[in-house]
Amino acid sequence: MSHVSQTPQQHFGLVLQTVVGQAFRAAGYSLDDRPAQQRAGLFRYTRPLEDGHDAIIEFQVLTYTDTEHSSGMPSRFRVTLMTTERRKPASSEAPARAKRRDLSALVVTDFGVPILPSAEYWWSYRDVSELGRALAEAGHLIVGYGMPWLEGKLTPP
Repeated sequence: MSHVSQTPQQHFGLVLQTVVGQAFRAAGYSLDDRPAQQRAGLFRYTRPLEDGHDAIIEFQVLTYTDTEHSSGMPSRFRVTLMTTERRKPASSEAPARAKRRDLSALVVTDFGVPILPSAEYWWSYRDVSELGRALAEAGHLIVGYGMPWLEGKLTPP
């Protein structure tokens, strides 16, 4: 029996899909099929918006596999929210509605909700249980703040 081990990025992607995939799909987001980016630790969910933009939820994971020390650095991830224009703009100017913001900054700074330790927060984890909890926390914030902000339905005070 041959055994093919998963890379840490593949493992992250699997747990990501397990924890938030169903909720994201229900909200109209789909995971971009970009294996090269995913191997590098970048996972993007995209949803087309009615105004010709795409709403994007991007997870960037930095994995650490320290086999020499059992208490190596924890792996970590952050979430970036953005919109991009689907069709090429007529001019070289950036589209007025295109935006980009880290989820933690949106929640802590823009909405003033001190649920995370800082506006430049990375969720960290050492094992699959911690990863599941971290993704669930980020997923709740994405559904509660990130998606409505991306879709223009929720704006900071």
